[in-house]
Amino acid sequence: MKRFALIGAGGYIAPRHMKAIKDTGNILVAAMDRCDSVGIIDSYFPDADFFTEFERFDRHIDKLKRKGEKIDYVSICSPNYLHDAHIRWALRSGADAICEKPLVLNPWNLDGLEEIEKETGKKVYNILQLRVHPSIIALREKIQKEYQQKGKKYNVDLSYITSRGKWYFISWKGVLEKSGGVATNIGIHFFDMLIWIFGDVKHTEVHYSEPLKKMAGFIELEKANVRWFLSVDYNDLPEHIKQKGQRTYRSITFDGEEIEFSEGFTDLHTVVYQDILNGGGFGINDARPSIELVYQIRNLKPVGFNERAHPLAEEKLG
Repeated sequence: MKRFALIGAGGYIAPRHMKAIKDTGNILVAAMDRCDSVGIIDSYFPDADFFTEFERFDRHIDKLKRKGEKIDYVSICSPNYLHDAHIRWALRSGADAICEKPLVLNPWNLDGLEEIEKETGKKVYNILQLRVHPSIIALREKIQKEYQQKGKKYNVDLSYITSRGKWYFISWKGVLEKSGGVATNIGIHFFDMLIWIFGDVKHTEVHYSEPLKKMAGFIELEKANVRWFLSVDYNDLPEHIKQKGQRTYRSITFDGEEIEFSEGFTDLHTVVYQDILNGGGFGINDARPSIELVYQIRNLKPVGFNERAHPLAEEKLG
C-alpha cells in the first residue's frame, strides 16, 4: 500500500484523485488546502490529517519522513500557477508528484523540473487522462493505420464552449498570469489529445484572442489541420444547445465526422493512477509539446480571420 498526500483538496478535481487513490488500494495520509470546505474527504479518507496552512502541512510531512513513515506520492490539484512550486516541494520531500494539467505554465519550467528529477531520483507524472480513454485510443490507432495507407492530412474542427459565471473571473482562473487563460486552462486537455493522435506541431496561428474569455485559431499538425475555438462565454453557445438548457458544448470532427467520446470519463483518473503504480505514467516529455503549444498561442498576436478560421468562431466573433 502506497502513502499519498494531496495539495488542493478543495478543488473540484480533487475528488477524482481521492477516488483514484482509494480505488487503487492506497491511502491518503494528509491533505492541504487554504479553503476548509473539504467535507468530501469523509467519503474517501476520513482519517487523513488536514491542514489549511502549507507551512504546517510541510512540517507534518517532514516529521513523518523522519519517523520512517514517508509519503510515496503527492497528488497536486492546486491552481495552475502553483503547480511548479508544489511539484518541486514534492520531489524534494522524497515523493513522486502526480499533477493535474497544465503541468506548468511556461516551457522553461519543465527544464528545471527535469533537473530536480535527476537530483532527487523522483518522478513527475501528469494526468493526461484523455490518452487512456478507450475511444481516443481506438481513434489514434485508426488514424495511424489510415495515414500509413493514404498519407493525407485530416481536417479537424475543435469547438469547446463551457460557459462560466461571474465568479470565474474573480477567482485565480480570471488572472492570466495564474491560469494561463482559456487555451491553457481548458484547451490543453484537447491540444494534448490532438498532438498525441495527429503528431507534432508544424505551424500555429491565432485568429481571435480575449485570452481569459475566448480564443480561436489554427494548428497544422503532422497528420491534420486543426481549426479550434475555445470559450467560457454563454453567448457563444449554439442556439440549439441553449434551447436544451445546457451550458457546455463540445464537438470534435475530423473530415466532417463527429468524434464521439462523451461517455467513459468517470474513472479515467483511476486508470492513470494504476498505470503510474504499475511503472508507466505520463512524464515531463509527454507533457512538453502541449505546454509549448499553449505558451505560443498565449503569446501570438492575432492575425484576424482568414480561410483557415473555425466557422463557428467566425460566425460568433467575426
